Amino acid sequence: MIRISASVLALALSGAAAQAQTINVALNADIRSTNPGVNRDDNTDGVVLHMVEGLVGYRENGAVAPLLAEKVEVSPDGLTYSFHLRKGVKFHNGAEMTSADVLWSWNRYMDPKTDWRCKPEFDGRIGLKVTEATAPDAATFVMKLEKPSALFLDTMARTDCAMVAILHKDSVKPDGSWDKPIGTGPFQLADWRRGEFVLLKRFDGYASPPGEKRDGYVGSKRPEVAEVKFLAIADGATVKAGLLSGALDVADVPDEDVPEMKKSGLQVLTAPSATKHGILLQSRDPLLSDVRMRQAIVSALDQDEIVGAVSNGLGKTNNSAVYVTSPYYDEVQKKRYSHDPARTKKLLAEAGYKGETIKLIANKRSTVPSYPIAIMAQAMLQAAGIKSEIEILEWATQLDRFSKGNYQMMSFSYSARIDPAQSYNQFSGPKDKLPSKVWDNREADALIEKATLVSDEAERRKIFDQLHGMMLADAPLIFLYNQVDTAVVSKRLQGFAPWVASKPRLWEVSLAK
Repeated sequence: MIRISASVLALALSGAAAQAQTINVALNADIRSTNPGVNRDDNTDGVVLHMVEGLVGYRENGAVAPLLAEKVEVSPDGLTYSFHLRKGVKFHNGAEMTSADVLWSWNRYMDPKTDWRCKPEFDGRIGLKVTEATAPDAATFVMKLEKPSALFLDTMARTDCAMVAILHKDSVKPDGSWDKPIGTGPFQLADWRRGEFVLLKRFDGYASPPGEKRDGYVGSKRPEVAEVKFLAIADGATVKAGLLSGALDVADVPDEDVPEMKKSGLQVLTAPSATKHGILLQSRDPLLSDVRMRQAIVSALDQDEIVGAVSNGLGKTNNSAVYVTSPYYDEVQKKRYSHDPARTKKLLAEAGYKGETIKLIANKRSTVPSYPIAIMAQAMLQAAGIKSEIEILEWATQLDRFSKGNYQMMSFSYSARIDPAQSYNQFSGPKDKLPSKVWDNREADALIEKATLVSDEAERRKIFDQLHGMMLADAPLIFLYNQVDTAVVSKRLQGFAPWVASKPRLWEVSLAK
């Protein structure tokens, strides 16, 4: 386990002059790589997206807007997208970005050797298929689709796809292997000491998108400090000590620490997010393949008690894949599982449960409720007559087990997805092709694909409402609640704000002199 304490905080504070212009940010674990959209997790995305940018990005309200593109034109048939590039955008090596760089980046992502996380999102395996990408002139990049898609630009903007970041070809070594990100973002990579910290420095040649203020991943993105240091600190007590001492400027804290942080005089900022916390049920497991067994588990859990305890009263139970502040969150989406011990007993008898032990995997990262959810769920399951055992794993190991579908039950968190179809795509799909998928239902997949093809809000709402009912019936997983992001911020930091995407943004942020 990564347990960085005094040594890392000393590194954070080393050099008074550097400290004066360095923002120190705590991460609950080290990043996995610097390769955008490859070998990534939510921490990795949050750091890398300070260094790289895509043609489009998310606004604060979840809408998609141009970023490296100046404007996007769509053909009347919805099949051709022409991205007109902003002028004067430079890479960290000083080269000016052209459509040739965009095409090179795209071709690299679509090369199977890159192992880009989002290749299935664009090659037809999940519905959307890009049939052609060209650079007709230095300022224009054109992409053609097999069929219209209401979510094409949303998918391009996704943070787990690294916003399909545009890179300079010098980001890779002569043999094609990854070196370091040479992007267009407001900060560039200065140092990465694995297990300790990632140091970014201001890119003085940065060309900010237009806008008077920060707006999600678009709008004004000026880097106002010389350096940002992301420190890997797994121990919550160390994070708390760093905040109170002033060694740390920004950190997410467990909900139970919020009252103490407020009393300390530090800034405590909260914002609802689209991050989903819950429990996965492996439907390919011999025991849990019976839907009656999964429904018995669902009925055994007092979800309000779990959510209230693990979120310190900040969270609200939500069994939907649609986050609570979404415009698609309606009365149908509020339908939920009920705590019903009598139903659990009946379903266990019908399923022929013989007292087999179910293993529940969790991790102890301080800023996610994986472990406390597992502890409470285990107690409730055992009270209902279901034997369970908790297996604690390092996050990297748990993520690998998740990716391979190698678990019975797992306390797990999904990163934010703004559009409901994107949210359903996170966990729904054929397990034979994509073992990380949790909900293996072809009818659901067809509905999700339909939602990506239509843009009418009323029609999409009907689709999401139908999907919610189907998911409650199948019980492939139990979404418990949406994260309420809580960031504790030092008094010297100005302009920082959490938002629905649940990732830090250190541009347009300054330090008091």
